[in-house]
Amino acid sequence: MGRITVRRRVTRLTVGGSKRVREDVLAAEEPLEIRVGGQSLAITMRTPGNDIDLAAGFLVSEGVISSGEHFAAARYCAGATDEGLNTYNVLDVTLAPGVAAPDPSLQRNFFTTSSCGLCGKASIDAVRTTSAYTAESDALRIEAALLTTFPDRLREQQDVFDKTGGLHAAALFDGTTGELLVLREDVGRHNAVDKVIGWATRENLLPLRGTVLMVSGRASFELMQKASVAGIPMLAAVSAPSSLAAELASELGITLVGFLRGDSMVIYSGAERVLESDLPPLETAPSESIGVA
Repeated sequence: MGRITVRRRVTRLTVGGSKRVREDVLAAEEPLEIRVGGQSLAITMRTPGNDIDLAAGFLVSEGVISSGEHFAAARYCAGATDEGLNTYNVLDVTLAPGVAAPDPSLQRNFFTTSSCGLCGKASIDAVRTTSAYTAESDALRIEAALLTTFPDRLREQQDVFDKTGGLHAAALFDGTTGELLVLREDVGRHNAVDKVIGWATRENLLPLRGTVLMVSGRASFELMQKASVAGIPMLAAVSAPSSLAAELASELGITLVGFLRGDSMVIYSGAERVLESDLPPLETAPSESIGVA
């Protein structure tokens, strides 16, 4: 697993039982500084691995690029320390000729943590990144039975999670065939999504028409915004969405599915894209709490 995981001696204690020291495996977390044309843009805490995908997805999410043709190259910076060593924690991106450099207002003045992809934004207005694509007219239609298979298939492919129990995952599925196109893991859910979007960017697949973005945790405003800039028409999560995520999904014409577990789900926006021929006529029940993630 290399730098993706770290081994550490821990003490395992059971109340009323045993106490023993053993070696455990933790998910690695290290800073990645993203530079564009030699100028620092952001520092994000991430799990090492698929860093170029992460940088490409981050630039798409920030509205700097909207196509794989805009992303020319990326390289780790040598001499990243005073001793001239390469830490593989500083990545410099070269944009294609004619692509405008990031607006200075995008520069983050402090760390983006692994739990917050919006930290460092100058204002709430900057959060609503304008997308080059629209999902409202996307023709995606998916059978509910197929959609319910995605969480287990995502979980089956979480190799690092099996060893550490400490990583989020995001996966992209073809909404017609159900094919798993790509899966990425990271300590930050927003990083995992950026890695997925970055992969698609470098494969020149944007906009991601007819696809479903499946995430292992909750659906937040920032993840909805990332789906929007990549042209993804459906975001599905095993846990709950936030109120802002649901509002933004309705505004953007994106289908939002939460509590996707077993054979059930809760659809918060765009229910027409989820098909189920065996369901009885739609009923409107009294307001109630769905559950707690």
